[in-house]
Amino acid sequence: MNHCWWLDPCKPLDTQALEQATARQQQLTKPAGSLGQLEKVAVQLAGLQGQLKPNLDQVWIAIFAGDHGVVAEGVSAYPQEVTGQMLLNFVSGGAAISVLARQLGASLEVVDLGTVTPSLDLPGVRHLNLGPGTANFLQGPAMSQAQGEQALQAGRDSVLRAIAAGTHLFIGGEMGIGNTTAASALACALLDCPVAHLVGPGTGLDAAGVSRKAQVIERALALHGGQGNDPLQTLFNLGGFEIAALVGAYLACAQQGVAVLVDGFICSVAALVAVRLNPACRPWLLFGHRGAEPGHRHVLESLAAEPLLELGLRLGEGSGAALAVPLLRLACDLHGQMATFAEAAVADRPA
Repeated sequence: MNHCWWLDPCKPLDTQALEQATARQQQLTKPAGSLGQLEKVAVQLAGLQGQLKPNLDQVWIAIFAGDHGVVAEGVSAYPQEVTGQMLLNFVSGGAAISVLARQLGASLEVVDLGTVTPSLDLPGVRHLNLGPGTANFLQGPAMSQAQGEQALQAGRDSVLRAIAAGTHLFIGGEMGIGNTTAASALACALLDCPVAHLVGPGTGLDAAGVSRKAQVIERALALHGGQGNDPLQTLFNLGGFEIAALVGAYLACAQQGVAVLVDGFICSVAALVAVRLNPACRPWLLFGHRGAEPGHRHVLESLAAEPLLELGLRLGEGSGAALAVPLLRLACDLHGQMATFAEAAVADRPA
């Protein structure tokens, strides 16, 4: 096995910047703590960026796509061809994340790790062809060790491109019909949580569909059981190419010193895998929203995550994280541009 880069140390937070930002928040013309979570997140970003006044001008959004062999078990409301069709929609500017990226002035990169649609060649998409999607994990591991490591590296490569572009914030998104099934199976294995607590409708299954999906996951856990304490093998057994790429991206961000804004359920499961693999990455992860998929709440709780938004979203693509960017930018503006009591000649509370 080659060098396990994903286990390399993560960059520590800048404690001096954290302390200075915390002190600044105490001096701004408002009651201490009155901006709640916006204060916390501004201070955290100061520590991550190593500067008193953080900024999020340059945002990088990477969409990782892959197909899933488990779709053969009837776990999705949509046919698999949709994954490839959505890749075209992303780069044509018609998808939700395309609109959001334009509005935010963010860079949008689309990485296809492996879909069932043969010989896709779309301008503006990076096609990596790790395989025609993953294997059906009811018949064996979803991916080989080699495929899994290539997917992790694909996430890391995207982060290195983001850094070269001068990015201040990394958002990963995902596309892959069947990937809520893979993510739910992964989360159940890692959290040792009953399937019924985590499984939901995904892109719109009815009650019978949700029940079938739960049964498929039960069988997968029985087949690959007992490896929850090996997060990497669990990822390769039950995950998807795009989920592995997200794991690699999140770890690379923490190692290279780039703040991450995590999207919905599938991205949060990738964050859970990343934290299990390399716990020091956790401070680099901010969480955009709590989505409608029932498992998302459990995963966020296990990560002690405080998401910024709760809007009943269940789209994926990085869209929920993108929606939280204006809020984060405003948190930075408030932190950086509000007057202190001394500057404004406003009387502070008596000490």
